[in-house]
Amino acid sequence: MNRIFQFAFSKLKGVKVYALVGRSGTGKSYHSKLVAAKYHIDLIIDDGLLIKGDRIIAGHSAKRDPNFIAAVRTAVFDDDEHRNQIMNALLKERYKRILIIGTSEKMVGKIAKRLELPQPEKIIHIEDIASEEEIETAMRIRYTEGKHVIPVPSIEVTRSAPQIVYDSMKVFMGRKGHMKKNQTYEKTIVRPEFSRPGKDEMSEAVLTQMVRHAIGEYDPVMKVKKVRGVKNTDSSYSIGITLQLPARHYVNTTISDLQEYISDCIEKYGGVLVKKVNVEIEEWG
Repeated sequence: MNRIFQFAFSKLKGVKVYALVGRSGTGKSYHSKLVAAKYHIDLIIDDGLLIKGDRIIAGHSAKRDPNFIAAVRTAVFDDDEHRNQIMNALLKERYKRILIIGTSEKMVGKIAKRLELPQPEKIIHIEDIASEEEIETAMRIRYTEGKHVIPVPSIEVTRSAPQIVYDSMKVFMGRKGHMKKNQTYEKTIVRPEFSRPGKDEMSEAVLTQMVRHAIGEYDPVMKVKKVRGVKNTDSSYSIGITLQLPARHYVNTTISDLQEYISDCIEKYGGVLVKKVNVEIEEWG
């Protein structure tokens, strides 16, 4: 099905796309069911999976992938076979609202485009639904213990990837907003290969690979000249990046946006906390 027809088809069905956005490790997957219940959302797209209620109905979880590049490709449906599997599943479902989870508005927009869905009409930031204390707790667990959450019961995850399952939890949600009274959800705690606690310091080569991939996704005209990484005493990283850019190339962004994008990519798929990203740009030509 071509892109124009698929977009028209989605609109004809009256599909409304929501997005839940926040930095890696801030508890988006944990809070996704709360958002889905509040806005009567039928389907969730999270890290390569299409989720309906308590079931994974299609996809491959990025948390199963062994390295950064594979996880990135899975999360944004870069592989045509993976993307087509999700699109075919969507065509079989009767739904009006779908939630896309991502680390940035740019990422959720890319996922929507890749799956030929309308762009998000409502973007919810994790800070809108989680307290500062909840976010800090989620980030501490992510970066000290390497634990992630998949918003489905553990039996769903163990069918395809038992090796990553660490534990499960039941979350009780009382009556709030549009939610039904006394709802309980089970979520699965996993420990992905790319986010192992206590792993060795990240090599400069791996860090450079991650930065190059992030830059290539952000603006392919930019070239990475040098990447320098320093591991801090709290196990976070401070990263310095030198980029080369043609003198006449117009960049429709800010340095702070670029810094945030790079930080999000490395945190999400490198499994490390990034404290600071310094970017220097050299012009050439």
